[in-house]
Amino acid sequence: MKADLERISLTLSEPLVSATGSIERRELILVCLEGEHGMIGWGEAAPLEAYDGVSDDQCLSALERQLAAIEAAPKNATGAELLEAARDADPLAQALAAIDTALWDLAGQREGTPLASLLAAEPLARVPVNAVIGADAPELAANQARAAVAAGFTTLKVKVGTPDDVERLESIRVAVGPRISLRIDANGAWSVDEAVDALTDLEPFGIALAEEPVSGLEQIALLGGRVATPISIDESAGDEGALVSGAAPIVCLKLGRAGGVSALLAQAALVRSTGCDVYIASMLDGPIGIAAAVHAAAALRVDVPCGLATLDRFDGFDGGLLAPSAGAITVPLGPGLGVGPAEE
Repeated sequence: MKADLERISLTLSEPLVSATGSIERRELILVCLEGEHGMIGWGEAAPLEAYDGVSDDQCLSALERQLAAIEAAPKNATGAELLEAARDADPLAQALAAIDTALWDLAGQREGTPLASLLAAEPLARVPVNAVIGADAPELAANQARAAVAAGFTTLKVKVGTPDDVERLESIRVAVGPRISLRIDANGAWSVDEAVDALTDLEPFGIALAEEPVSGLEQIALLGGRVATPISIDESAGDEGALVSGAAPIVCLKLGRAGGVSALLAQAALVRSTGCDVYIASMLDGPIGIAAAVHAAAALRVDVPCGLATLDRFDGFDGGLLAPSAGAITVPLGPGLGVGPAEE
């Protein structure tokens, strides 16, 4: 099988500000696998060193080893065998995510079937999504919230963990009214005591979910017994044993951290086996990563709004087939992923 890769850089129209810093650009690595009859399978590696500790160069080196193993594999190797060969060459999850996605894209094209329908008998036709509001000044955040609600979103996730959190949430709640669901995401910025104080201060604004308020399973468990606000884990979901720990009632899964569609489905099954729920989010992925995550969420029939409505943050992108409407993204109907890397 022929394989190739390409590095691309996408610029955000406005920086995304959080407690951990500001993101202005996303560096992505596209993987192209050429199957029979000229079919092309696309995958995307989207490491974010500040988030997952994996550098672009580290991911690129892993992909080069993985692709070399795929090219050296027997011509009659199955997709599962090619993925295993790539894993044996280098187990880095963020790189494997691109390989796995490209192999699933090819599989869907061979069958002439959308990936979601290949993964499940009755996938969702539309995946519910939330809008993301950065840790911006209260007035700016309120304006962003109004625009998101006008665009049809019914769930907003607001970045917190900065000194003006109360003012930001108050401005947003006043701007959007009482019926819009508000989540917050502190990216693990608080200690347990700080989180208790912050969540108490924010409780009047009707917080539906607090994502990663503290960092680490032990801290999550300590916090859960002291606050009424429901908690989900994101970064801490990567800790050993997190998926079956039951530390939080909801777990945020991510394609890159899981290692691709196959691994993400397996992780969701583990979480659900404990009685907990899941949703899927992006690390400001590109179109290929978002498409793969949308298909996976549809196959899993995720009903918790997912953090996948992020493509319009990039200059020159409006989301195209993956643009949300009325608070949901329609699953692409083309075979495989149903989109290409330049789909807008």
